[in-house]
Amino acid sequence: MNIFVCIKQVPNTTEVKWDLEKGTLIREGVESIVNPFDLYAVEEGLKIKEKIGGDTKVIAITMGPPQAKEALRDVIAMGADEGILVSDRAFAGADTLATSYSLYKAIEKMGDIGIILAGKQAIDGDTGQVGPGIASWFGYPQITYVKKIVEIKDNKMVAERLTDYGYDIVESELPVVLTVVKEINEPRLPSLRGKMKAKKFEPTVFTANDINADENRIGLQGSPTQVKKVFSPPKKEGGEKFEGEAEELSEILFGKLKELKIV
Repeated sequence: MNIFVCIKQVPNTTEVKWDLEKGTLIREGVESIVNPFDLYAVEEGLKIKEKIGGDTKVIAITMGPPQAKEALRDVIAMGADEGILVSDRAFAGADTLATSYSLYKAIEKMGDIGIILAGKQAIDGDTGQVGPGIASWFGYPQITYVKKIVEIKDNKMVAERLTDYGYDIVESELPVVLTVVKEINEPRLPSLRGKMKAKKFEPTVFTANDINADENRIGLQGSPTQVKKVFSPPKKEGGEKFEGEAEELSEILFGKLKELKIV
C-alpha cells in the first residue's frame, strides 16, 4: 500500500517582500521552505507506515518548478521512501482546482493508493482546498482537520476530526484523503542516515504528458480563478472612545449604528 503525502514549497513568511506595483510576492532571493502544515502530514505518514509495516511506502509528491525538489529532499531526510516532482511549464499559473487535478493524475499514475495526506492548508495561499480537491477528483471519502488517527484496521480508518466545539469521531473506508492539523503530532528531525540519502536523492519527474493530463484542466487554462492583485491590508486606525453612564452610552451607540445604517 502506498501512503501519498502532498507537500508544497512556499516562501518563508518571515522574509516575504512585496512588489507594490504588481501586487505580487517577490520570490527571488527569498528562502523557500516546506509548508509547515505539510510536515505534520509527512510525520503522520511515517507513523502509519511504522504501525502497518509490510511493503507500505511513504511517497512525497509536490507540484512546482525544478527547485521544488529541495522540498522533497527535506522530507526524504525525514524518512519518506520516494519523491515525485510534478513539473512542467504547462502547469504554470494553476489555481487550486488545476493543482488538485494535476496531483490527482500523478497519484493515479503511481497506483496502489491507500491513504493520501496533506496539511490543512498552505501558508502562502491559506485556501485549504487542494486536499479536498484531490478527494473530489478521485471520488474518495475525505476527513479534514484530522487531529488523531485512532485506528486503521480491516481496510477502514477511525480518526478524530478537530471542530470549533471539540472533535468528531469519523470512520472511513480506504482509500481516503486526510488533511491534518498541527495537534496531530510533532514532526521528527532528519536522521544522519536520512540526510545522507537526501543528499543523493533525485526525484521522479512527471510532466503533463507523463500523467496524461487533459490540457484544458491544467495551468492557467484549467484555472477558473486567477489572482489579479495581492496586497497587505491597510493598518487599522484608532477608533472612537466614549465615556459615561450606561444609559448615556447606549444612546450614543444606538445613534452611531443608525448613522452606519446598521439599525
